[in-house]
Amino acid sequence: MNPADLVSLRQLRALASVVRTGSMTAAGRELGLTTPAVHSQIRTLEEALGLPLIHRHGDASGTGPTLAGQVMLTAAARMDAALQQAVQQVLAFRDGRAGRVTLGVVSTAKYFAPRLVKILRTLHPEIEVVLQVGNREEILADMERMHFDLAIMGRPPRTPPNEAWPIGPHPHGLIAPPDHQLAGINGLGAGDFAGETFIARERGSGTRILMMRYIERLVEGAPHAVVEMGSNETIKQAVMAGLGISFLSLHTVADELRNGSLVTLSAPGLPVERHWFLVRRLDQPVLPAAKLLEKTILGLDGSYLPLLPPAAIRPS
Repeated sequence: MNPADLVSLRQLRALASVVRTGSMTAAGRELGLTTPAVHSQIRTLEEALGLPLIHRHGDASGTGPTLAGQVMLTAAARMDAALQQAVQQVLAFRDGRAGRVTLGVVSTAKYFAPRLVKILRTLHPEIEVVLQVGNREEILADMERMHFDLAIMGRPPRTPPNEAWPIGPHPHGLIAPPDHQLAGINGLGAGDFAGETFIARERGSGTRILMMRYIERLVEGAPHAVVEMGSNETIKQAVMAGLGISFLSLHTVADELRNGSLVTLSAPGLPVERHWFLVRRLDQPVLPAAKLLEKTILGLDGSYLPLLPPAAIRPS
């Protein structure tokens, strides 16, 4: 048998106490053991290693470590330090002060999610926050597989069973380049959009679903051309290039609305007001760190969301 398998932390602590206090009797008082019990721990350790670990002085002047004892004391100190560090880390996990939390967000939320993650890391530096971005279908599929501790999206799903909290407003509107023929006109009606090309997100996107519902109400079933593009950034560039107009989350175009490279169109029912939601599965174990971040996100009250020009969110 490997001698190391016979060495216990209790034996090493007895050795350290004997050396520190100068006698087995004093070590027994320090450890709450009898003197024979301390002697037994030392004897068993020495038998396992095959060498004496302390000097026994006949003049009762004290007990010091041998060279082998010094090596074991050094190892014991390292083990104690490692154990204390591990215990503190586990307690931090237990109390939610440390850990790893995966936050899933729909792609439209990527315009503010990094800012939110930075705030969370500043407030809770011992918690590792992992950000994962995907379209709505991808995020819901990963929720089904329990890949996330928390998720942010525009509309909570019916399944899996979940709890959802609104964390801030999520306005949507029609956007166009500033030189578009409909820009600056108040009270646009269905007829004004005849012949317009609408640039839409891919199928499965929450924005696409909301856009199609709005267009169907706006143009009252009239035919309209829809060009599909796979990202908000591509859509923004296409609109600015004059390829058409689009219906987007205004949080995705906040910078462009502020600098004037895009404008919102004044049409009935705009902006369409929705909310961002923080979502957590009810049937998934909740890590203490995730619970702490959940509380922090709700307490921030949407302060990390993009700021929009007043004109962009004024009802049409």
